[in-house]
Amino acid sequence: MADTLKEILLDSSRRPSVVTDLEGLVDAEVSDKGGVSGAVVKTGFAAVKKIKPGIIPSAVDTLLDDFAVALEPFYGDYRAQGGSDFGAYLTSRSDAASDALLSVTDSRADRSSRDSIKKVYSKLRPNGKKNVEEALPRLGQLIDKHAAMA
Repeated sequence: MADTLKEILLDSSRRPSVVTDLEGLVDAEVSDKGGVSGAVVKTGFAAVKKIKPGIIPSAVDTLLDDFAVALEPFYGDYRAQGGSDFGAYLTSRSDAASDALLSVTDSRADRSSRDSIKKVYSKLRPNGKKNVEEALPRLGQLIDKHAAMA
């Protein structure tokens, strides 16, 4: 069994499956959004996917290495504690875990030379923490699934 997220998520033989599963996680999280803000997110997400097909898996693949690094301390602690549900572990540390993941996207947005990306990100970012926290259980389950296959 693999011991690190790098071994689990970034192995070249597993990475395409991980990216596909993470794309499904993003789709599921967007689909679950409700209310007026959920409708806005769903509409925007559908428009982006229509304008630029393949953008979600491409973005996931691009960010995956940095996400694995950001989550590695959490995964190491989880493994050291003998945990059996990484989703529950992440949820119990939702503030720190979501901050770690958002630091990756914040950094990427800051480094972007495209003003349109920065503008869209700045509009989405205020709700980002809540959205990431809501996704942590699914993210942990996805990582557990791939860890079991490693």
